Amino acid sequence: MLLLRDHMDEKFLKPYNPGATEDKIYRLWETSGFFNPDNLPKRHREPFSIVLPPPNVTGILHVGGALMVVIEDIIVRYKRMRGFKTLWLPGTDHAAIATNTRVEKIIYKEEKKTRYDIGREVFIAKVEKFVAENRGALKHQIKQMGASLDWDREAFTLDKKRSLAVKTAFKMMYDAGLIYRGTRIINWDPRGQTTISDDEIVYEERLAKLFTFKYSKDFPIAISTTRPETKLGDTAVAVHPDDKRYQKYIGQTYKVNFAGANLEIKVVADEIVDMEFGTGALGVTPAHSQIDAELALRHNLPSIQVINEHAKIKLPIPGLEGEKTVAAREKIVKWLKTEGLLIKEGEITQNISTAERTGSVIEPLPKLQWFVDVNKPIEKRGGKSLKQLMHDAVASGQIKILPERFEKEYFNWINNLHDWNISRQIWYGHRIPVWYRNNEIYVGVDRPDGLDWEQDPDTLDTWFSSGLWTFSALGWPERTRDLEIYHPTDILETGYDIIFFWVARMILMSEFLLGDIPFKTVYLHGLVRNEKGKKLSKSLGDNVDPLSITDKYGTDALRMALIVGVGPGSDSKLSNDKLKAYKNFANKLWNIARFVLSQERPADGKTGLDQELVNEFSALTKDITNDMENYRFYIAAEKIYAYIWHRFADEILEESKKMSSRRETLYYILENSLKLLHPFMPFITEEIWSELKASAKPPEPRSLLMIETWPS
Repeated sequence: MLLLRDHMDEKFLKPYNPGATEDKIYRLWETSGFFNPDNLPKRHREPFSIVLPPPNVTGILHVGGALMVVIEDIIVRYKRMRGFKTLWLPGTDHAAIATNTRVEKIIYKEEKKTRYDIGREVFIAKVEKFVAENRGALKHQIKQMGASLDWDREAFTLDKKRSLAVKTAFKMMYDAGLIYRGTRIINWDPRGQTTISDDEIVYEERLAKLFTFKYSKDFPIAISTTRPETKLGDTAVAVHPDDKRYQKYIGQTYKVNFAGANLEIKVVADEIVDMEFGTGALGVTPAHSQIDAELALRHNLPSIQVINEHAKIKLPIPGLEGEKTVAAREKIVKWLKTEGLLIKEGEITQNISTAERTGSVIEPLPKLQWFVDVNKPIEKRGGKSLKQLMHDAVASGQIKILPERFEKEYFNWINNLHDWNISRQIWYGHRIPVWYRNNEIYVGVDRPDGLDWEQDPDTLDTWFSSGLWTFSALGWPERTRDLEIYHPTDILETGYDIIFFWVARMILMSEFLLGDIPFKTVYLHGLVRNEKGKKLSKSLGDNVDPLSITDKYGTDALRMALIVGVGPGSDSKLSNDKLKAYKNFANKLWNIARFVLSQERPADGKTGLDQELVNEFSALTKDITNDMENYRFYIAAEKIYAYIWHRFADEILEESKKMSSRRETLYYILENSLKLLHPFMPFITEEIWSELKASAKPPEPRSLLMIETWPS
């Protein structure tokens, strides 16, 4: 049995207790002030910066969010130990639609009232109270993960400084002709009563009926559709110019009465039509399809709106006006059968567009909205459009995306990008800085003079404000010291599922407003799944709350379980077996420390070092450092784990029990192993480090492992 030396704490006689360690250690880090780069020792000179992707204030940190925090903390702790003036900037996102929707549900559940019943001011006050409570809970969870964020610089996407940044950006883009107001086809959420962007759509595979029919008995061409109710607004039938079946009809216009709607249908030729699909003819509904709207522009076709904002028929047709779309569909199909116009009815699988936040089926509608023009040449950017700037930033190699396979997806998305609809019909968020008076319009940061100006009631898309995040969080539009030192940021770490609507928007905003990239590297992580490979969910009984995991296994064990074996862009499986394995590893490390500390520590002269073992460790250090520099954290973590458990504990320590001459080498290996392991398991390594410092002869002043120099 090992004897407890005078300098060694009695806690080492018991298994490692994360619960008794983690809060204490985090308070120690916070009080040190070293999360703030301004307080780091003088050797930390070269700046390194990263922003935390601001978590949504409506939710809690789930395991996927914990993975993000862990990866970023690994990067930050490593860079800090390498001597960089390291800034990791925290913040939260007001997440306009999600928050607005969540509070509306709460109010209706508690008071049976809508936001319109209580009014804008009262509603906003309730939202702000909800947000304040949630932000505190999120911050607590992030701290529990060991995140060494500079809380002195914490930001919020809807605070005063970020509000100024948003209004300034809007004004600059408007003055450059990049923001305009116009009527276009948008994605309308009938349940949320707002527009949403293409990126906020969730596609659900559903079975649908495909109907093939003619508009009338004397109409010469049959068409197919899953939505006969929209055909009340058709103004044309498009066929391929090379389709011999229909060439003689091209250019002709037919008057028909379709289910009570008097229509004029023109036959047009367009290469967009697929001759092999269905009948090879496409019924054109310009008011309810982006593709049809573009086709209508090419052929100068009129547009008839059939469906309103509540997903009901708006045309004054007896028996159909005011009907929900599904009910109207049934009536029209019945009419087609009665008139003998229905040729065929079959079943197909369709990708249905639904709203991410409400689950409602999206209705494409023509509406007057605010847009960002992504194709307009920008004089002060060499005549390049926003789309070109977004493309070139990655194509030129200025921004590197890891893993590289996502670059192809990025370019594909950019090439198919439409003008960005930035206005939302909700109350919570950055209100559009535009005022109207009769036929006058005023766009500015501040309200114009005079009482008779009315502000636009809409708010801005959340991604407009979060697109400014890398520089608004550093104080822009002021030319702050932080902005000069830390922008562009060095790396953006986020999930591969938001590469387009966040990563791309940030590049767009930074390129136009600053003439620079927002970050140099994008590191994309994957989804965290359960041991069966399914996405973690409460319905499956999975541990979606990381704090419930850390209570049982310890934060360090969760961090290792999330990282080891998981490369960038790869989905990972989290299981209880994996968590148990790394909890056992923490105990193994604890036992190693107990053994080493039980040995009389030699004077620090480095005379008794086993050079062969030191050289072996130096080679390991070089190898791990190379992995860290190239973002192979999953491999680096596995290597230090394997060395500590299998080489250090199983072999070197066992041999050393018979060799008192190895004591100095054991201390050397343990100290430097703690340094290599610290970015991955910060709590236990910091705790053991403090005991090692206390064991020195004479005892050293308490130093923190988090600012120690990385082994070389």
